Amino acid sequence: MNATSITRWIGIGLLGLPLYGALTLWSSFEGQPDPNTHLEAWSRFVTTDQYVIGHLFGSILGLIFAIFGVFALGVYLATSRAGRLGLVAVVVTVLGSALFLPLQGVATFAAPEEGQAVLAGLEEFVALPDIFANTVMGLTGLVVILLSFVGNIMLGVAVWRSGVLPRWAGALWTAAHVLMYLSLVYGQTIGPASTPPTVPLGAAVVAVSGAWMALSVLRRPSARTVGVGAQPSVQ
Repeated sequence: MNATSITRWIGIGLLGLPLYGALTLWSSFEGQPDPNTHLEAWSRFVTTDQYVIGHLFGSILGLIFAIFGVFALGVYLATSRAGRLGLVAVVVTVLGSALFLPLQGVATFAAPEEGQAVLAGLEEFVALPDIFANTVMGLTGLVVILLSFVGNIMLGVAVWRSGVLPRWAGALWTAAHVLMYLSLVYGQTIGPASTPPTVPLGAAVVAVSGAWMALSVLRRPSARTVGVGAQPSVQ
């Protein structure tokens, strides 16, 4: 396989980034009620077919596309001016995304059962105290937010500094994840445990940024060879 074909395949891999943004946007359109203050509304929300489909094909599939896209981005940045930063960013971001997958699995398949129990009037279930697993899940969620936030900020900076991808696509990537993850920190700590409106906004920006990066590679497959030749600056 020649260098042009490799670069084209990397561009195809980068399409995982806008797909991740688009699927996250779709799955977060209808905000989830806060179970701490609107338990019945939350229960009705999570027991719908739309909720399960949205989480399975939006949140989970979106994360899978994100992992593929981030790997492709790391490969493309490997021989750029930000190669080392890009490599570290890929490791941190993929670790955060991988840890997020089991949490999304719990939300997709366990939350509907909990909502069904609430709607059935099983008061004993609602009154059950938190156990060690609940604590670990909460802490894992905070670690996921930290890793994903730091990793994606580093990715945006690496794109900005690389000289081989549009700089402002990196800036948009950074801004989008600031919107998404800082609002999630608020929801995980002192704010309502519901979907903040900044999540779909950030997801839309992710889709734009990811598409910009992917198309810049696919439209110029011979502009930069992998590991060989010059590395033109793309502004």
